[in-house]
Amino acid sequence: MTTQTLGNTRATVDTGFLPIVAAVLLGVGILYFTGFAEAAQFHDSAHDTRHTLAFPCH
Repeated sequence: MTTQTLGNTRATVDTGFLPIVAAVLLGVGILYFTGFAEAAQFHDSAHDTRHTLAFPCH
């Protein structure tokens, strides 16, 4: 029987600074736009999302 040994491989993850900045900007943008939206728009969007996911809402 022959056994082969593969070399050690290491997976490195370089998250970097750009994804963090993008996530922060996206979060601030969502908060900014939802702060100026009317309450009926929130209800309608949540209602439509529930129907899209086949989640009962009535």
